[in-house]
Amino acid sequence: MVLLQNFLGGQDEEWFVVIHVAIEAKAGRALAAIITAQHAVVDHQPEIVTEELATIAQTLGAMHDILLRMPDACDPYVYFRRVRPYIHGWANHPSLPAGMIYEGVEDYGGIAQNFRGETGAQSSIIPALDAVLGIVHAEDILRRYLREMRDYMPPRHRAFIETVEAGPSVRDYVLRHRGARPGLRDAYNAAVDGIELFRSTHLEYARNYIVKQSQGGKRNPTDVGTGGTPFVPYLKKHRAETHAHKIG
Repeated sequence: MVLLQNFLGGQDEEWFVVIHVAIEAKAGRALAAIITAQHAVVDHQPEIVTEELATIAQTLGAMHDILLRMPDACDPYVYFRRVRPYIHGWANHPSLPAGMIYEGVEDYGGIAQNFRGETGAQSSIIPALDAVLGIVHAEDILRRYLREMRDYMPPRHRAFIETVEAGPSVRDYVLRHRGARPGLRDAYNAAVDGIELFRSTHLEYARNYIVKQSQGGKRNPTDVGTGGTPFVPYLKKHRAETHAHKIG
């Protein structure tokens, strides 16, 4: 796989993007399992719900295996200095506090815009899995930020997440039947564990690829992520809230 569009180019930039593309491709089985699991809840088919939760957990494991390959060809030093500056946005960016004027774009009428930069929160995969597992984040600035990130998703991706959220609750189904079917509970918890592990590795990479690098100045600040948020507290909070949804 070769990128058609680069900023500076080079192995590290290519690998950083390709890893994310591979994760998105691998996630397909889990997204399909979401639909089947919710249908099985309606039809009261616990065996199928269990199977689909196992598929979600297995797919998350495969996604995590791909994520673990990030350091193979993307060095933290190179990423921080050659890749990260180009994927920042203008929202909460210290070098452009008033935003950026897009000259020649009539729709903006010469008014400065504050767009978020490229960030994993704009992917629909984990939000969709959160939705089917009933993983809810506390109402705070982080949750508002996650809602805002949906504006950056393709409309059909956003609609899919909303449909899953409004659909039958897999979590409630597991809670109702966990006593008689411990395997159902175990499959659910394995899926939650998969998301928690994925988020833990993401947090580790944030520390290695950003926090441990020297302060990059206004053009490449280390106190906020490319999406313009204080990412370390957010990622820690995500992980803790995920773990709290395991069913005993």
